[in-house]
Parts: sequence; structure tokens; C-alpha cells
Amino acid sequence: MTDLRTRCEHLAQGPLRVAAETGAPGRLNRPLLKALADHGVLAEIFGDGPAKAMALCEIREALARYCTEAETAFALQGLGAYPILLAGSPETVDTWIPRIAAGDAAVGFALTEPDAGSDAAHLGLLATADGDDFVLTGEKTYISNAPEADVYSVFARTADTGAKGITAFAVPGTSPGLDGDPLDLLAPHAIGRLRFTGVRVPRANVLGEVNGGWSVAMRTLDMFRPSVGAFAVGMAQAALDAAVAHAAARQAFGKPLSAFQGISHQLADVATRIHAARLLVHNAATAYDTAPGTTGHLSAMAKLFATETAQTAVDLAIQVHGARALERGHLLEHLYREVRAPRIYEGASEIQREIIARHLFR
Repeated sequence: MTDLRTRCEHLAQGPLRVAAETGAPGRLNRPLLKALADHGVLAEIFGDGPAKAMALCEIREALARYCTEAETAFALQGLGAYPILLAGSPETVDTWIPRIAAGDAAVGFALTEPDAGSDAAHLGLLATADGDDFVLTGEKTYISNAPEADVYSVFARTADTGAKGITAFAVPGTSPGLDGDPLDLLAPHAIGRLRFTGVRVPRANVLGEVNGGWSVAMRTLDMFRPSVGAFAVGMAQAALDAAVAHAAARQAFGKPLSAFQGISHQLADVATRIHAARLLVHNAATAYDTAPGTTGHLSAMAKLFATETAQTAVDLAIQVHGARALERGHLLEHLYREVRAPRIYEGASEIQREIIARHLFR
């Protein structure tokens, strides 16, 4: 275990958990963002030099194992800010990244729309050129930190040419004509809808090139997909830890549950899958750090296997615990709600299989 992972595990069991408990479920928790900054966690993304996929993986697994709220807050900041860091002008970067890194500004990643989820290349949010500005009209949904973020990385249509007609923008949350609502989800994350009603965005706020936004989005997702797998591995490990402890302590028919092969062998299988998932995640992250832009299939494999494994691990842990794990507030009840979303967001499992299959037949 690395020093970074060990440090983040300690923080997740201490000050980050304390900050997480101050927030309202499903809403932006600014004290938690500040705690992530003050304890040096956000600096791993926004410090000197480019962010490393492997560092993201170590942080996200450690936080997810002990405090999923801290993990999610960290991940949403990274995902939303990365397009700005990657493709923003020096002025845009200087305006937002220091504030985000300090925990003073929240950021959102605004790609998904009501009619464009997995088929994200067919966005409907229109960005029409008007002098030195673009005017944005349309809707976004399932957007991180919406509607309370201070800035959003927004992807909109500037030409009717599919993926080649999308442009990325940094859009301040206070922009006139921009509003939205929080969403009440199974796992209460800070996710919401955004409505753009003639929102004017200066051309200087374009991230990258006009009509080059799809590349910005894909480079961001390629960077973060291995760490989605790490998030899943952290939750899977937490579930396995709980199941093993319970199976060792719980007595049934005169002996501990761990003495029943029907239970112990299933836990052995899950432990093996978690270890394999962690290796896949680390392999994909190392490959990305070595040769970004060439490892999409490895990221897809890691995310697919890790998120599916986590679902299995949490489900088995609940079965081992029995009805008590279904009580509101139980660790496994919490994980059961949390673990479902990663199989969908940042590319559903079916999309990951498509990416892998395309690589096979390239």
C-alpha cells in the first residue's frame, strides 16, 4: 500500500468523514470541499505537473472504502475541472483552477442531456455564435454539483456534424439565463438538472477549439474511467471487510458462519475478483500515464470489471449479514445504494463492452 493511499484512508476515517456528516444528502457540501483542499487531497489533481491517473485511483479507492461522500465530492471536482485544466486558455485556468484547488469553488461536468446519455455525440444543447459570444439554449441533466456549482464545463452543439460539431465551454454558475434543480437519486449525490435560456458565454471561455469539444470530453473520460473502477474497488473492499468480520463473529447452528463452505467459498471468490479488479484498474491507470490517448480499451475493461464486481461483492455481503443489512443507515444499505450508479455513469457497462469489442475488431 502506498503512502498516498494510506494517508487518504486515515483522512476518510477522520476529518473528511466529519466534514461529510455536516452536509445535506444530495446537495453540494462546501465544508467537505474545503476539507479535501486543506488536507492536501485536491492538490493531487491541481498541484505541480499534470494529474496522474494512478494517483486518482489510489485516492478514490481509499476514500471509497471509508467515506463514499468524500470520494464522490473529490471525483466530481476532478471530473468537472479537468476540461478547464486540459484545454482552457491561461486566463480561464487562472480564473478558476486556483479557487477549485483551494476548495473555494465547486465545478460541474455538463455533458449528459435528457435525450443524449450513452449517445453523447448527439447533443441538443445549442451554442450559436453571436459576435464575441456564444448563446447557449437547451437542457442538461445528471450534472455534477448542479445547480449549485460556481462553474461548469459545458459541452454544446456548434455545428450539425455529430461529434465533430461539439464545443466545450467554461460557463459560470451565475450566468444570466442559467438555472436548474437538484435531483433526488437512489444514492444522494450532488447531481442535478441545468436549463440554459439564452446564456451568453464569451468566446474566450471556449475550452480548446471551436468544434473540438468532443476530444476534450473523451480525453477527460479516458483519464477518469480507471478511477471509476477504483471507486468501485473501494466499495467492494468495504463490503468484503464487513462480510468477513460478520461471518467470523456470527454464530449459527453452533459454529461461526465462516465455517460453512457455502459462505466462505463465495467470499473467497469475491476476494479473488476484487484483487483482479484492482490489478486491472492499476494496469489501465499506468498505461494511461505512460501513453494517454491509446488506452481506452484498457480503461473500459477496468471500469467494466470493477463496477460489476463491486455490485456482486455488496450483494453477497448483504446476503451474509441477512435482514440487518437492509436497515436504513447500515453500512451495507448505504453501499447497496451507492454501488449501482457506477455501472451507468461515465459510460454504462454496455458502452464499455462496445469500446472493448471495437478494439478487438479494429
